[in-house]
Formats: sequence, structure tokens, C-alpha cells
Amino acid sequence: MQTTNYRDCPGFGLRLPISDAGDDTRFSASPECQRIYGELTGYTVARNDPDFMHQHLVDAYAAQHANDAQPTIRVAFALVGLYLTFEQGATGKQAQHMHMLLAQRSKQWPRFPRPARTGSLTVLDVMNAAPGPARDAALLDWARSVWEAWSHERERVKRMIATVMDN
Repeated sequence: MQTTNYRDCPGFGLRLPISDAGDDTRFSASPECQRIYGELTGYTVARNDPDFMHQHLVDAYAAQHANDAQPTIRVAFALVGLYLTFEQGATGKQAQHMHMLLAQRSKQWPRFPRPARTGSLTVLDVMNAAPGPARDAALLDWARSVWEAWSHERERVKRMIATVMDN
């Protein structure tokens, strides 16, 4: 009788069968979760959409898998992207452009303490949706759930953007 061992992803607690993948400490994520993220990255990049939905994937994953060992820019920029998308109606392309503008103006970013919960959906929920419009909608639903978990930082993110852009 063969048993499957599982590992919890530290970023969200998603329980996945253990794979042969090695650890990557850039995120607070299990190798199995990172594999799914990689598959979804391939999907979003191949979509080649003008609104650049790939940015929503990058921002949601970074915010959901945040930890204090990461460079502060990672979570700050993830929250900027999520804020712009869900509070300002920005596209992924517009959020990416703002990231570039901010990076040109500052090299120091505040630390955002990770909330106890970082969303109600995961990268696996997105991958389980059928490719095409259903998966694209699932990606936005996931990103929105991550932003809602961090939305207590709304005013701080808004001020950070204004402060950096005013300099």
C-alpha cells in the first residue's frame, strides 16, 4: 500500500503532495506551490493579452506568500499593484508601469506586516479553473481575495505611492 506524503505551503497553508522540486526561499512557499505558480506563469505569459494579466498573478502570489525575510520592495510593490487594480481600476499593464515609475524614484520601501490570513483562494484554485475566460476570472477573484486580506493597508499604500511620486 503506497501512501502519499503532503506538505503545507507556509504562505497559505495549501496542502499538496510532496514533489521532487527543490526549495526556493524567495517566497514563503512550498516547492509544490511554486510549481503551480510556474505553470500559471506560463499560462498568463502565453495569453499575451494587452492588459497584462500576468501582473495580477505576480502581485497576488507575492502578497499571499509574503514573509519578513524578503526584500521590502516585493510586498510593497505587490500591494501597489493590488491597490491600483482593485481600488483604482488599473490594468496589469498600468500597475506594471507604476512599478517602473516608483522604482525610478525610490530604493527604500516600508515593511508591511503580513496579516494572519492572506486571502480565501489560492493559486491552485486558479489552475483548477478551465483555461480561457474561466481561469482569467479565477485569477482576478484570487487576486481580489488577497487584496481584501491586505486592504487594512489601503491608506498606507495610497500614501506611499503619493509620497514617492511627489518626490
